[in-house]
Amino acid sequence: MPPQKPRRYVTLDVFTQRPFGGNPLAVVLDAQGLDDAAMQQIAREFNVSETVFVLPPRHPENRARIRIFTVAHEMPFAGHPTVGAAVLLALEDKLDKGTLRIEETIGTITCEVATQGAGSRRGAAVFTAPRKGEIETTDISREACAEALSLDPEDIGFDAHRPVVANAGVPFLFVPLANLTALARARPDEAAFIASLGGFGEALYLYTLDEEGDADFRARMFSPGLGTEEDPATGAAAAAFPWVLLDAENLVDGNHKVRIDQGFEMGRPSRIDLGFTVRDDVVVSATIGGGAVVIAEGVLHL
Repeated sequence: MPPQKPRRYVTLDVFTQRPFGGNPLAVVLDAQGLDDAAMQQIAREFNVSETVFVLPPRHPENRARIRIFTVAHEMPFAGHPTVGAAVLLALEDKLDKGTLRIEETIGTITCEVATQGAGSRRGAAVFTAPRKGEIETTDISREACAEALSLDPEDIGFDAHRPVVANAGVPFLFVPLANLTALARARPDEAAFIASLGGFGEALYLYTLDEEGDADFRARMFSPGLGTEEDPATGAAAAAFPWVLLDAENLVDGNHKVRIDQGFEMGRPSRIDLGFTVRDDVVVSATIGGGAVVIAEGVLHL
């Protein structure tokens, strides 16, 4: 047998500034020589929502190329892997502050990063959404959403917010809920997901106004089709959220900031900072940001 190659890995909690909050992430720092099947097996072994594999960039001006795997399959793009990988690479480079360009399957993503200096294990990153979002033409009833979530139809929607599918790299079914009580009561019924929502039920993002905390919205995300029952923080959904807001609200031209809290019902409080620019009633750009903290590191012998 060929000799095993030690490969460093690091785990982080992302979209948080403290351990045991946010969304766990595993990062394999030297993934050269691993094929798709090996990456998928390693992702299943870590058994967190996503695992990142770091490879040399295809273009020398970029910092790295990354591939992102859930326990079920590869993703073209995801938010918390992007933030976590950017912070970790900045820590590896002993970079206090700067810009990193990271190649992902969806394209090259620009990340502004800041760390707490040499020897620290914390940082933050803000990245520009890799593509403009869109609202997909669908006809999802409030009754179908309520059935899939073990809720009542009157729990679905508030003001002009309605269930829509939005996509800024990964499609999500966005379901507005009437209040925080409905958000806490939501319980996905897997059979009803399939029967009521079909393919739209693979990633279901619930949100409501944060009437009690200091965020703008509170959210939950259920994704049985992606191998994760509930996700503590979903940056790819936040990337599409400006188009959901534009669909339901009269947004003035200019720069907007939205704070989203997620993961509280799971005991994994997370915070996502969303920024976006509206011009002539069109969202022209969006940024997603948050913190990350290193939790553990070790070596894979593969």
